[in-house]
Amino acid sequence: MTITVRDVHALEILDSRARPTLSVAVTVEDGSTWAAGVPAGASTGSGEAVERRDGDPARFSGHGVLAAVASVNEEIAGALGGRRFESLAALDQALIDLDGTSDKSRLGANAIVGVSMAAARAFAASAGVALWQSFAGLIREPRLPVPHFNVVNGGVHAPNALDFQEFMIAPLGAPSAAEALRAGAEVYGALRRRLVDRALTTGLGDEGGFAPEIAQPEEVLALLVHAIEDAGYRPGRDGVALAIDPASSELYDEGIYHVAGERFSSDEMIERYVAMVDRFPIWLIEDGLAESDWSGWVRLTDRLGDRIELVGDDIFCTNPTTIADAVGRGVANAALIKVNQVGTVTETLEAMAVCRGAGYGQFVSHRSGETCDDFIADLAIGTGCGHMKAGAPARGERVAKYNRLVQVEDAERLDYGLG
Repeated sequence: MTITVRDVHALEILDSRARPTLSVAVTVEDGSTWAAGVPAGASTGSGEAVERRDGDPARFSGHGVLAAVASVNEEIAGALGGRRFESLAALDQALIDLDGTSDKSRLGANAIVGVSMAAARAFAASAGVALWQSFAGLIREPRLPVPHFNVVNGGVHAPNALDFQEFMIAPLGAPSAAEALRAGAEVYGALRRRLVDRALTTGLGDEGGFAPEIAQPEEVLALLVHAIEDAGYRPGRDGVALAIDPASSELYDEGIYHVAGERFSSDEMIERYVAMVDRFPIWLIEDGLAESDWSGWVRLTDRLGDRIELVGDDIFCTNPTTIADAVGRGVANAALIKVNQVGTVTETLEAMAVCRGAGYGQFVSHRSGETCDDFIADLAIGTGCGHMKAGAPARGERVAKYNRLVQVEDAERLDYGLG
């Protein structure tokens, strides 16, 4: 795969939270143009690549991205224009070198990742393959991932009393991506009816999940089990399982976790998770403890690592070096994969390769601020990671990712599931 860059251009658009982000387009020598919409997170790890925001309080409350747009249209376009690249890795390295910082803060990670994503599409086109096919064999053989639908939102994703951030349903027992999508939509509908019956709000959080005024996570989990049954499915790994993302760094202060007005030590949180796993069909916990609580993570992994998938997000930030360190220390058994978290597609693939080599799972993820770009669906399929989350089975920016799975499934003979 080889491309010669003719031009790179960005503009400021809105994401799904009515905040600015970038749309980036790369034009190559034959005149074809390939674009990408840049995602943005609300719950972010301290080790993430740094977005460039304008900070002008009179415009978008300081969240504008005109400076990042200028990074693309001026410096990046000037540096890449007219250059021939033999691989995406070479182009991504040129972006990293041009920025010159360890966290991509000078040009802005939001500028860099947009160029990288758009360029990945251009390289795939130059090879005459779909985007997902360009990733095939880099980590493992392609596979349609199990969608994990975030059907109840809390934490920084919703203005309710629920401290845990995400409650997901995962159709592990579905025979195909299309049937998984149907299961997600049907359980989502059943959950809405349950909320209405209890006179709870059916308003939505940032990722399309319902945001009821419920404080205790166990109450939400019980509600989800009932909704799964209402929809005619079996709760559990042979049907529709549960997954949670407490986003524990948001709950952690001076060594103590704060949940629904109560205080918990690391060990008390671990035992609470054990009780949840014993009682409910939970197969995955993401960010069960805070990013700085490494010793707690070791104990959590010792306690539950042989029973469920324990996914590190804020603690890893899709960083290959950090993940390798975690493997050596026995922390978690899977990593959340977010392209904008590390800043280039190449570094994302490197993080996934480290996971694969260590036997760690890779859970491809969207962000709370999204566009209708379906890049992560192709990434999840092509790398064969086995599971992906993109929010609820509702709202266009979420459904675009899930519908992409069904489109590829319809066109190709690929296995579905965790693998």
